Amino acid sequence: MIKDLLNKTKTSLSFEVSPPKTEEEFQAIFGKLDVLAALKPDFISCTYGAGGSNTGKTIEIASYIQQHLHIDTIAHMTCVGFKQSDLQKNCELLEKEGIHYIMALRGDRPQAMKDEQFNSREFLYASDMIRYLKANTSFTLAGACYPEKHYEAESFESDLMHLKEKVEAGASFLTTQLFFDNDTFYRFRERAADIGITVPICAGIMPIISANQISKSINLSGSSVPKELENMIDKYGKNKEDMRVAGIDYAVRQILDLKEHGVDGIHIYTMNWPKTTAEIVAQI
Repeated sequence: MIKDLLNKTKTSLSFEVSPPKTEEEFQAIFGKLDVLAALKPDFISCTYGAGGSNTGKTIEIASYIQQHLHIDTIAHMTCVGFKQSDLQKNCELLEKEGIHYIMALRGDRPQAMKDEQFNSREFLYASDMIRYLKANTSFTLAGACYPEKHYEAESFESDLMHLKEKVEAGASFLTTQLFFDNDTFYRFRERAADIGITVPICAGIMPIISANQISKSINLSGSSVPKELENMIDKYGKNKEDMRVAGIDYAVRQILDLKEHGVDGIHIYTMNWPKTTAEIVAQI
């Protein structure tokens, strides 16, 4: 449960899922959630499309997790594409479904969004949304962080100060963007503590099970690729099954090392792949 994470009573295990784009895939997601629930995560977060394009499906999935599977769920909300009135409406829908947690994000800009619309958003940054939600709702709020700094940030130091502002605005815990080098996370955690960020930080882990996946992941996260991972992709990238096994092994070794170093939580970006997630959990 999320309260265990907040009280730091154990290393939490959580998953992230996303609403599929097609109706056929959307109907299949509930069976996948059943498989993920059997792995007994402490909570599951649910994203939605750029600009809030899948908000309705996010709420439906989050409701299934909370009401049917009886697992704490976190619904993602972003500044991009959300007016204050839209945010309030969705908060009311979440409350009706018994959902108590929101992950507040700036969000990625949709390719089709015009400059005027992007620049006129009512919540410029996640800290603005968190501040509003803290003052006007009873949700427990989470925020995102970047161990290697946000790709738009001027510097690592400035990004940390923005993160501190986010926490001071009301974020009760944080989840990192994916990363592939644990030393990067440990340096980030130490620097965050040095400036007074003491809320729990969950480490975001994404298994790389195909060579094509890595370039997309880097573009979305700005994460660097260590030499060991490069070598793994060069060696196994042309064989689908070998690459899958190697990617799972890499993620497992990352997680075990993080647990040895006292990480607050492990957050697996499942990519809606329950089989891969189950294989990882079985080894950690």
